[in-house]
Amino acid sequence: MADDVLNPDHNPTPHVPPDVPKEPHADENSHPEPAPAEDMVPPPSSPPVAVAAPEPPPSNKHWYVVKVQSGREESIKEAIEKRVKIEGLEEFYGQIVIPTKSVTEMRNGKRVTKDQKLFPGYLMAEVEYNDRILYLFRETSGVGDFVGGTIHRPPPPLSQREVDRMIGGPREAPTEVPTKPKFDRGDKVKVTVGTFAGMEGEVKEIIETLGKVRVELTIFGRPVSVEHEYWQVEPV
Repeated sequence: MADDVLNPDHNPTPHVPPDVPKEPHADENSHPEPAPAEDMVPPPSSPPVAVAAPEPPPSNKHWYVVKVQSGREESIKEAIEKRVKIEGLEEFYGQIVIPTKSVTEMRNGKRVTKDQKLFPGYLMAEVEYNDRILYLFRETSGVGDFVGGTIHRPPPPLSQREVDRMIGGPREAPTEVPTKPKFDRGDKVKVTVGTFAGMEGEVKEIIETLGKVRVELTIFGRPVSVEHEYWQVEPV
């Protein structure tokens, strides 16, 4: 053994380890095959949570009565609506109503139906009462004041019952319409149906050709003359 180590010409057989499987070399141009489609399905997501919509803020608009120049109710209404748009006050404005009722008159031997104002010289305004709305109304030609208001006190809004009464609704006539009144001029009468049901007033005129009576009622603290059919009023 020593001689073999000291002999430089000795060439022992090299030790060859057993075959070890080699990893295949990756080709630069090769691409990994995609995973099967079922492996790529995303996990089920949670159902969306319903979010409740916020409730709208309560409305601060109320109904008021506004004194205006008689005979100009329609033009004043249009002027106010135009100014509301120009000044961008839609959030404080609801609507303006001119209460009317249908009446039938005889003209040249023909019956003609038309709308008659229930409160000449007044408007019903649904608004949020504040300084900007008050200034807009007062600066509109032909507009007076909000009924019931003073310099130091805002006007009281109308109740829903008052609104329903003033705007009115359909009124049915009785089966037999009286042809003669049961009252005379100057008598006290009570309105039995319609917008002014329950109100009392004084007979100012009897219009026999139309079967109507003109009664003076106290509305908004002021006398207002309103026409009624005979059957719509009764003596007090």
